[in-house]
Amino acid sequence: MANRATGKFEVATTPLPQDKATGGPAVGRYALDKHYHGDLEATGKGEMLGAGDPSKGSAGYVAIEFVSGALHGRTGSFALQHSGVMDQGKFQLTVTTVPGSGAADLAGIAGTMTITNAAGNHTYDFEYTLPMSV
Repeated sequence: MANRATGKFEVATTPLPQDKATGGPAVGRYALDKHYHGDLEATGKGEMLGAGDPSKGSAGYVAIEFVSGALHGRTGSFALQHSGVMDQGKFQLTVTTVPGSGAADLAGIAGTMTITNAAGNHTYDFEYTLPMSV
């Protein structure tokens, strides 16, 4: 049976040195620093890579984020994998738990997170499962 966690979060991005490994346009790199509130009381730290031109409505990004804190009172950590694409101003985002990344009370966690950004106010809706306690 799936569980649902909802709440708000703040995010700060800090530019990192650009990576020109592709030989083409620079890949933008950013450090992520998040603070989750609500059913998930946690911090998230990670790194994002992006390319394209968001000002023209076309871009893409990937990120790995390590989340540490309490989810519905269960403490531990897990990783989230982000994949987002913007095409002609339409955005598609997938955020999934990384299999095997859960630790402590969150070992075995699996799920997907929906992120909404309305006028700079970020919210999350996290549908997840955890193994039954023995």
